[in-house]
Amino acid sequence: MGDMQIISETPIDIYQLKKELERIKKTQELNFRANRTEEYLNQVLAHKNVDELFDKLMKLNIARLKEQHVHKIIDITPTTVNELKVVLQSYTLTINNESMKKIVDTINDFLEKK
Repeated sequence: MGDMQIISETPIDIYQLKKELERIKKTQELNFRANRTEEYLNQVLAHKNVDELFDKLMKLNIARLKEQHVHKIIDITPTTVNELKVVLQSYTLTINNESMKKIVDTINDFLEKK
């Protein structure tokens, strides 16, 4: 195998990872690690159409909240403000309580519909 070069880095959530594995699976056989990842994702994932949730969270237009933060929020789907604080504490990010409440309300609305 030749030298590999990273062209770009784009954060994805676990739902997008599952879609990507399904796309790869159509054209070639998955290796051991990819098969194990797919098994895990099939056990863990319960929600469908999370693209809608991503769009809703991005449309909240919360200052300093970036795509990578939204992907992590979608992965964990916190249902309380305290859970959201725990998810975001690993980032150097400050979001006021009002904005956190909006995020949690959006997630809870999404989960109720599903």
